[in-house]
Amino acid sequence: MGVQRKMLEVKDTPEKEIRRLVDVQKKAHIAEGAMSAERRIALIDACIRLLIDNKEAIVDALNADFGSRSPEGSLATDIGGTLGALKYAKSNVKKWMRASKRHSMFPLGLLGASTRVEYQPLGCVGNVVPWNFPFNLAFGPMGSIFAAGNRTVIKPSEYTPHCSLLLKELVAKYFQEDEVAVVVGGPETGALFAKMPFDHLLFTGATNIAHHIMRAAAENLVPVTLELGGKSPVIVSRSADMKKTAARVMTGKTLNAGQICLAPDYVMVPREKLEDFVAEASASVTAMFPTMKDNTDYTSIVNERHYERLTGYLADAKKKGARIVEINPADEDFSQQPHYKIPPTIVVEPTDNMKVMQEEIFGPILPVRAYDDVSEAIQYVNEHDRPLGLYYFGEDREEENKVVNRTTSGGVAVNDVITHIMQDDAPFGGVGPSGTGAYHGKEGFINFSHAKTVFRQTPFEFAAGMLRPPYGDKIRKVLDGMIKA
Repeated sequence: MGVQRKMLEVKDTPEKEIRRLVDVQKKAHIAEGAMSAERRIALIDACIRLLIDNKEAIVDALNADFGSRSPEGSLATDIGGTLGALKYAKSNVKKWMRASKRHSMFPLGLLGASTRVEYQPLGCVGNVVPWNFPFNLAFGPMGSIFAAGNRTVIKPSEYTPHCSLLLKELVAKYFQEDEVAVVVGGPETGALFAKMPFDHLLFTGATNIAHHIMRAAAENLVPVTLELGGKSPVIVSRSADMKKTAARVMTGKTLNAGQICLAPDYVMVPREKLEDFVAEASASVTAMFPTMKDNTDYTSIVNERHYERLTGYLADAKKKGARIVEINPADEDFSQQPHYKIPPTIVVEPTDNMKVMQEEIFGPILPVRAYDDVSEAIQYVNEHDRPLGLYYFGEDREEENKVVNRTTSGGVAVNDVITHIMQDDAPFGGVGPSGTGAYHGKEGFINFSHAKTVFRQTPFEFAAGMLRPPYGDKIRKVLDGMIKA
């Protein structure tokens, strides 16, 4: 391939500097105390202004790092999709901050005792951001982080150096370093970052890296939120409209060239409809991308390493007997190109010994398998790691409920893919190998807060001191009343 992409050098941030930033934010948190609602809203507003004021520079940086990234795709995902979460958090901060009144133990509650839960800011939150959506995954969680009254230090990916340096520059312009700071560098910096004594650590990325993140965070007993990925399945019902289904699946699969943690990773269709799906998928891609090689709507793979990984999946599947359907409407030659573009490719009836069915794809390759009964599809999903997303297409509500209730996944979208992450009043997160914890909505606010119980005892001394010795018949009667079904 004749690829010549200029790489930008990003120097590592030294360990002492990372620790200094963490200490600065923790000290500022203690000095200020719990942030007011107005201050939290002001921080969220600064995020909103940063994204809107600099949207052209952000799009340019993304294009520089990917070599060719859809400008409209960047505006939709890294800016538009991020603003929704920030605005929703902003409009709900005051409501979420209210203390939650709770039941007090009988009979103390009847005698003037009270219990409430206060949601207290944690302090300094570390955020490790991946390369696929550098601005969305830096600023999207800030709606939850700032609503909860925290500060944050961000570590962006070395795979997107233009974005990392722009992020650092913009953050310094819109925030004080005791509010938001950015540290840049490669894997060495990332390893040091994960070991810092944050009050909470958010990591978005690959499951294999998450093991190292959790081990590093454990050194300081730092609680973690992990937003990972996995092989998100699509189950297509016999009741599904195949044309509509294929169009929606391929829209999600080709967005950012499939480099999305929630991208559909494989499709399971009724055996008699398999060829219909393949044909409709090809037709939908042709309608979206009549050409691809020089089409700015179609995004490139981020770098040579990932390009070779993906082409290796295809070579492995072909060698092991799968049918490969490359969707290349203009019959373009991708062997010589200025980017790392791969046409959308369907792998028909792959087997479990193929790499494409063993690892998260993170690219425009889509395995399609046939089933005879939907219970087979459910069983297949349940025999593998719990995915970040699961997608069901069909109009059979009974079957839909069966699929949703008999599988476990981070989230579900019915008759679409990926879009459940855009519902700002609902938590986004994984389960098991696809992650732990969540952000968005009130659950995100709670995730980055400490729920602190505050109990106020009754003024009546006879009740407050009823468990005080010396013991006698009176306390025995009280205990008899407590110890029963």
